[in-house]
Amino acid sequence: MTALSGLRLAFSTLTALPVGPPRDVDRSVAGRAMTCAPAVGAVLGAAAGAVGAGLGWWTSSPVVAAVAGVATLAALTRGLHLDGLADTADGLGSAKPAADALRIMKASDIGPFGVITLVLALLAQVLLLASVWGRHGAWYGACAIAVACVAGRLAVTWACRPGVPSARPDGLGAWVAGSVSRMAVGVASAGASVAVSVAGFCVSDGVHWLLWPAAVVVGVAASTALLRHTIRRFGGITGDVLGALVEVGFTAALVVLAR
Repeated sequence: MTALSGLRLAFSTLTALPVGPPRDVDRSVAGRAMTCAPAVGAVLGAAAGAVGAGLGWWTSSPVVAAVAGVATLAALTRGLHLDGLADTADGLGSAKPAADALRIMKASDIGPFGVITLVLALLAQVLLLASVWGRHGAWYGACAIAVACVAGRLAVTWACRPGVPSARPDGLGAWVAGSVSRMAVGVASAGASVAVSVAGFCVSDGVHWLLWPAAVVVGVAASTALLRHTIRRFGGITGDVLGALVEVGFTAALVVLAR
């Protein structure tokens, strides 16, 4: 039951799907939820890939397929991670002390750094996905968006490992910081790598399947670089930072798969 509670909490926290949170939530359940984040990414990516592939087939346009995939992800998450990316950009761009930067991030409006980062991120995601769809076809493109989603959510699992503090005493960051054991991080990473490698082997020719696990590694590495910077600037993670890690990991993985 604890594993199921963790999965329910993962979907209720990381998506807009009508999955209610479990009744009893503690640090243990929160840790399992963050461990399940890559599985949530796989479900979101599969849905977005299916929508993108369908519209791409109907219109014969890789750009339409890419826009549909990105838009589906935004709809299934209510733009939660994109909002986190924008808020984190505003906090980092402010160049203010940690306390002031955190207040800026908590504000309901989006500043110029957030707007610029959001526009560039969405543009990059659409162009990269359009390149994938145009060069390799619908099945490859649909799998690529699913794998990139797994990479972005695996970055969340890594960010919740022991030793990563919370920037605030309350909020999502405080609830999940350090909640995922190192063993759970390893299990989640191994499971994601195996699943992604199998998917890559099925849709790629020759050694090109190695790009798929490489995309996950690059996605997590890029997110980890941002994580370290936010820890230096803010003192730890917040819900917004976790959202930013998702988007950075997703985009970095697409850079690899667009080859």
